[in-house]
Amino acid sequence: MAQLKDILYKVNINAVVGSTSVSVDSIEFDSRNVSDNTVFVAIKGVTIDGHDFIDKAIDAGATAVVCEVLPSNLRAEITYVEVADTSTALAFMACNFYDNPSSNLRLVGVTGTNGKTTVTTLLYQLFKKAGYKVGLLSTVRIMVDNTEYKATHTTPDSLAINKYLKLMNDEGVEFCFMEVSSHGIHQKRTLGLHFEGGVFTNLSHDHLDYHNSFAEYRDVKKSYFDDLPKQAFALVNIDDKNGLVMLQNTAAKKYTYALKTYADYKAQILENEFSGLLLKLNESELWTRLIGSFNAYNVLAIYAVADLLGLEKVEILRLISELESVSGRFQYMISDDKITAIIDYAHTPDALKNVLETINSIRTKNETLITVVGCGGDRDKTKRPKMGHIASALSDKVIFTSDNPRTETPETIIEDIEKGVEPQNFKKTLSITDRKQAIKTACQMAGPDDIILIAGKGHETYQEVNGERFDFDDFKIVGEFLKQLQK
Repeated sequence: MAQLKDILYKVNINAVVGSTSVSVDSIEFDSRNVSDNTVFVAIKGVTIDGHDFIDKAIDAGATAVVCEVLPSNLRAEITYVEVADTSTALAFMACNFYDNPSSNLRLVGVTGTNGKTTVTTLLYQLFKKAGYKVGLLSTVRIMVDNTEYKATHTTPDSLAINKYLKLMNDEGVEFCFMEVSSHGIHQKRTLGLHFEGGVFTNLSHDHLDYHNSFAEYRDVKKSYFDDLPKQAFALVNIDDKNGLVMLQNTAAKKYTYALKTYADYKAQILENEFSGLLLKLNESELWTRLIGSFNAYNVLAIYAVADLLGLEKVEILRLISELESVSGRFQYMISDDKITAIIDYAHTPDALKNVLETINSIRTKNETLITVVGCGGDRDKTKRPKMGHIASALSDKVIFTSDNPRTETPETIIEDIEKGVEPQNFKKTLSITDRKQAIKTACQMAGPDDIILIAGKGHETYQEVNGERFDFDDFKIVGEFLKQLQK
């Protein structure tokens, strides 16, 4: 239990009606979760405005309301706090309510279009192997040391973030690695958190259904680095032209990593095979089971973060060599008749290009590369033709199929993807709307030594159609079909 006045610390208040000395048992921004002694924060969302639910929240037991516009009917027994921005207020209130848990651990945020999940998850694994208690906030899962919680968003809401960080405090967690999405930054979910470091992986075409332009998407990412304190570190990939943009206004200590240009942390690929990578990392050689040039960047980022957090360099190299690939990120299996199936989360043009270029750089070209790919419904439509162009240009055969169609028809999505296929590549393509049938067809088309890439869903174990989620796991499904073909 806390006093309302205490959890409003650092909140920019315009007006107060009533007493701020009321007791608060919980904070909620969803009126359905309100109970006695709750402070209800009315958030203006993309489709729903929390101000419309103030009366419902009060009827459910709320004793205080934080809002941007005071209701016309003020109830005498309720405290109303008017603020300029309720999302910002919620972020600070959540930190205060849970006793600012981020200041009691060493929190590192990772942002960028691709690589966030891999970098955060592998840092979690590395520091666990080094003997520390570690936390993870990622797209795939949330870990409070050894306890796993289901992840629902890349960056959870501010209340959930602080709740998990408080649990980490209670468990004695020392380090936490967190994915920081552009949505999360834009919606103020990370405000008030004490970051010891921030990492920028890369920036490419994504989320333009949410952000109005690429420049806005970039600037939202940049604002995360702008807010880092001077005691923190800002580590950026300067092979991406946006890397130096991230550093322009940050007060944090600046560090860079790269494969192609001079940087504080530099790597060179010596060998690139399906079994892994041999890297020269600054002056040391390192073998890792991770595959492809994009993973060379991820390994370099992991090495740099571990070094900046004070681990011994020799120990970091040893631990990286023991790391396993992350679920749904270039995860592969080889059947008895030597068909290689690769499952990857690549759902942006840049990620798909990286994966296909990696496969093409490793394979002998005597085998056939069959790609199964789709695009999500109700999301950025402008990337669909680009995905079609890349898949058909860099594969021997392509099957366009459903991803998570959501409320769109799969046929419409596939038509958008096909618009990017150049005339000379039409003969390579096939369209099968049923994803399971598409995977089965790819398995039937493949012969010994051929390669199947199933892109887009990666670690997801469901398919979302018209608001419903159905069990669907690319890795399991392709494994079953390859086994059937061997009989």
